[in-house]
Amino acid sequence: MAFLCLRLVEYVKISSLFALRKPYFLFSTKTTIEAEQDKLLAKKQRRKSQKKHLWSDNLSWEERLADAVTPLWRLSYDEQLELKQKHQEKVLSQLVDHLPGEPKSSSPVNNKLSFPLLPILPSPVRDGYRNKSTFSVNKGVDGNPKTVGFYLGTGKQGNIVCVNGDHLLNMPEKHKLVARCYQDFIRQSSLDPCLLFHAGGHWREVTVRTNAKGHTMAIVYFHPQTLSPEEVSVHKADLVDYFTRGPGSVCQLDSLFFQESSMTRCSHEESPYQLLYGQPHIYEKVLGFKFRVSPDAFFQVNQAAAEVLYATLRDLISPNTEKLGTSTDTLLDVCCGTGAIGITASPRVEKVIGIELIEQAVEDAVHNTALNNVLNCQFVSGKAEAVLPGVMVDLSCSGGGLTAVVNPARAGLHYRVVRALRNQPSIRRLIYVSCKPDGEAMRNFRELCCPPDPQKKLTGEAFSPTLAVPVDMFPHTPHCELVLLFER
Repeated sequence: MAFLCLRLVEYVKISSLFALRKPYFLFSTKTTIEAEQDKLLAKKQRRKSQKKHLWSDNLSWEERLADAVTPLWRLSYDEQLELKQKHQEKVLSQLVDHLPGEPKSSSPVNNKLSFPLLPILPSPVRDGYRNKSTFSVNKGVDGNPKTVGFYLGTGKQGNIVCVNGDHLLNMPEKHKLVARCYQDFIRQSSLDPCLLFHAGGHWREVTVRTNAKGHTMAIVYFHPQTLSPEEVSVHKADLVDYFTRGPGSVCQLDSLFFQESSMTRCSHEESPYQLLYGQPHIYEKVLGFKFRVSPDAFFQVNQAAAEVLYATLRDLISPNTEKLGTSTDTLLDVCCGTGAIGITASPRVEKVIGIELIEQAVEDAVHNTALNNVLNCQFVSGKAEAVLPGVMVDLSCSGGGLTAVVNPARAGLHYRVVRALRNQPSIRRLIYVSCKPDGEAMRNFRELCCPPDPQKKLTGEAFSPTLAVPVDMFPHTPHCELVLLFER
């Protein structure tokens, strides 16, 4: 970890050397990786053409599921990293093609990067790394409607099959054990599963959360239909009995939650999580800081790789700080969630201001600062585009540098947030963390870097990308996190 951080700091210091737009490529091996890329493309094309004959191949159900959930499972880990590196290079080439002053290329693949793309930082843990898994309930391969696992097929095509996930490489054994026990419990229950909301049934999916110490939380989702609260209570008691005194006690749950809902997705405010047994939270440590994990709290699914990610961000946020507590910089953490980025970076900056739309997440962030005795973090609830102007007025009198970091969901930032960040002249450095840079995040990148556009109300000085660092958070899948540093 220390070596990676030192290497990152060195690259930050020398990134100015790339002002000459020197081409920056990392790999030249083509055979295995390009074959895998062609294979993935062919698979997508097959899916489009095979509407009624999706299961006409000769693969086992386990192989089909592994291909859907962990498409890179057949490759060695080095080959996986090489494939991901090439994909990030291709994605960033699309950005370069839209930068002011850059020559346009007819092929994004041939567009050479004008800023360094560092080698992908590997995950310290490759197998069983997920700390959160959600298992669905539906008809299995044998037709049993009380099968717990993962979906193959689609409702539109009418070929959904639920396949057991015991063989998946990214799932920890504890998660698989809870899923098996939940399947055993609902098969003993007199209630039907809820496969389609309008078709009746009650038992829905189960989510399992664990931490590095093995503490385990299970959340069972349930559709009450027309059952009275008293009738629901009977089945909740059966569930508790099964997991605390019955066969499910082998799971050694630390927390058992229950959520009744007639909607596919709902928040704690819409339908409270009911603690049936154990502790209301489990806790996780990242870079020496302790974080509370509640049933619906966002937390990176790979704790070991999260440490790599947050250490990377910490070095980019304050690259020139030799001693802790000596910086006069302020960190503006937009879409801060429960405060993990700001709290882990807090020793390197003078002040952290986090902005988050979801009030419950802000409450968790405030709790986490108190839990870690962090005194230089402040969290504000509200829309970033509405909150930023007032925050900037307060910061204008404080002096020092100002760095912004954003870590949005896959949908990227709302254009008003991008506009607010770009139009604040005090923000000279912006760090964007994206788990899907080839999606809506690419639109954000272009809006940050395009020439001023009064029609779009993008009047601030344009940013330029100066460094990209991929971090592998999801071994055996094509996905990774991309950290992109913009400066102006």
